[in-house]
Amino acid sequence: MYCSKENVNILTALLVAHGVRHAVVCPGSRNSPIVHNLNECPDITCYPVTDERSAGFYALGMSQALSQPVVVCVTSGTALLNLAPAVAEAYYQQRPLVVISADRPPQWIDQLDGQTLPQPDALGRFVRKAVTLPEVISSPPNLGGEWVSEAHWYCNRLVNEALLNHYGPVHINVPISEPLFDFSVPSLPKERKIDRLSADISASTLSHVTRMFLQAKRPMLISGQPMNPLMDEAACLVGDDERYVPDFVLYTGGSIVSKRLKHFLRKAKETWVVNETGEVTDTFMNLTHVVHGDGEAVADHIRFMLVMEPHPFVKLWDDLLERVRRRAEAYEPVYSQMAAVKYFESQVGDAVVHYANSSAIRLANSFARSHRVYCNRGVNGIDGSLSTAAGFSVVSHLTSHPSNVFCVIGDLSFFYDQNALWNQNLGKNFRILLLNNGRGGIFNMLPGLEQSPARDKFVSAEHHTSAEGICRQNDVVYLSAADMPQMRSAIDTLLYIDSDRPVLLEVFTDAYTDEQTLKTYYQFLKT
Repeated sequence: MYCSKENVNILTALLVAHGVRHAVVCPGSRNSPIVHNLNECPDITCYPVTDERSAGFYALGMSQALSQPVVVCVTSGTALLNLAPAVAEAYYQQRPLVVISADRPPQWIDQLDGQTLPQPDALGRFVRKAVTLPEVISSPPNLGGEWVSEAHWYCNRLVNEALLNHYGPVHINVPISEPLFDFSVPSLPKERKIDRLSADISASTLSHVTRMFLQAKRPMLISGQPMNPLMDEAACLVGDDERYVPDFVLYTGGSIVSKRLKHFLRKAKETWVVNETGEVTDTFMNLTHVVHGDGEAVADHIRFMLVMEPHPFVKLWDDLLERVRRRAEAYEPVYSQMAAVKYFESQVGDAVVHYANSSAIRLANSFARSHRVYCNRGVNGIDGSLSTAAGFSVVSHLTSHPSNVFCVIGDLSFFYDQNALWNQNLGKNFRILLLNNGRGGIFNMLPGLEQSPARDKFVSAEHHTSAEGICRQNDVVYLSAADMPQMRSAIDTLLYIDSDRPVLLEVFTDAYTDEQTLKTYYQFLKT
């Protein structure tokens, strides 16, 4: 049996019609009719998450794993505002989150009633479509062509408009009047579904892009997120050597970790960007063409053509990257965060690995090789890295991805997002490598900041916190290491332990040693 709220029933029916199969739901009374419907619907699986900020990133991780739209449903009031960081990240990752917020009737907004605030457009420009549904009091539409009420037609149209946006988050706000708890409707209405037909990038356009690439004297193919292994180090080594500067860059979008690489590519003569939204993203300040299409398909075609017709400039860069790779592998760091990541990457093989922002993802740039790297580089925040990886792990069994999902994360990111572990959905396939040097280590690498007496306590947030208690209260297996032999043994355990619960390894290092090891590494590469 479904709820008696017609706008909620229309919404539920169209979610199913548009292929939505997973929903992260948060507690509340105003959204209980929506949560009831999602749980009642046999086509949708619900995942409860109490912390709304964490819930948004859980849904983001699920969308990454499934490549499908995922609902995150919250109650009225500030619950919606807690989704803003995850929604902003999804916007720049072009991930299809469907934010559904219950709302109070409009006449009670700003009247000092409980849990009320202006919710329409509360997420601003970080959603591709925002709609507020009318409350519908009518019969279902006449499928012969006549709508029984304009309110029903309007509600149907708004939901369709929102769900047709596949390249970013959308917000569906649902005002619900009391009474809330009438679950007496036997079935969902049969709703009109609107489809959008998308044309693939034309053969002539693909041929033109390929021809421009192969005819350039110094062409370079750059794929954005998740990462560009070793490109930061390579850009550092080439410096001002004009032989390595491209004249034509084909950029398939997504964020680039390395600021050094972005500055280097701004020396190029021109850039063509390929993305599925057709948006202008002039990252390198030399954009001349935007190609509306599937960037991965274009990149795959270019790589295939380079096998058939090798290009000397591409060969020049391939040789450079191979030298950098060999040099990176030859470097033997002392016990540090770098040593931990290098050893982890040498052992992890083909796995799903999420790296948190800041120091963790920069270490991945040096040593990750055999697997795809996931990272929230849309806006580069540290706030939801653990929740995103956790959400990915919850649905990974439904995909072709390897079973275990790993998250490599720094201490500030972890403790900020610790509620990701307060969740009944987590299973044995979630593994965490926590790099704890007692502060935000990236701030030790910023020239000039060492002159400020506020750096350690206020900027780097120096602390003496351990994850052991957090693991105990959330039934997570806890491991720790404080030297090289312990670290290597514990990483082997993290990778291969037979556990029925999530596993966390906390590697304790010294922030000053981490800083010096990274500087020594770059000096070693230049030798």
